[in-house]
Amino acid sequence: QVQLVESGGGLVQPGGSLRLSCAASGFTFSSYAMKWYREAPGQERELVAGITPGGSTNYGDFVKGRFTISRDNAKTTVYLQMNSLKPEDPAVYYCNAERWTIVLGRNDYWGQGTQVTVSS
Repeated sequence: QVQLVESGGGLVQPGGSLRLSCAASGFTFSSYAMKWYREAPGQERELVAGITPGGSTNYGDFVKGRFTISRDNAKTTVYLQMNSLKPEDPAVYYCNAERWTIVLGRNDYWGQGTQVTVSS
């Protein structure tokens, strides 16, 4: 049974930091690209950050050096360190695991999301 369980969300003041974690199980974690998306009320879900099986990373333009994605294959966990949080960062943050193969095409899984709130 595939599971992606996010944690670490909460309330933080502007300029503060949070570290999100996503614990994965039920699939070959090391073979999947791991991503964080976010969705704010009334807005489309957008990519925050991604990390390939080999460790290459990419970020949404709005991140601008504030966030860092990392993965620990031994713990089958992906992290998102968020610093300098802004009032426009609040959203539900979702963990995603994605893999492309010739035979199956795109295969992905989603977590249930964790709420991030930025407020003074």
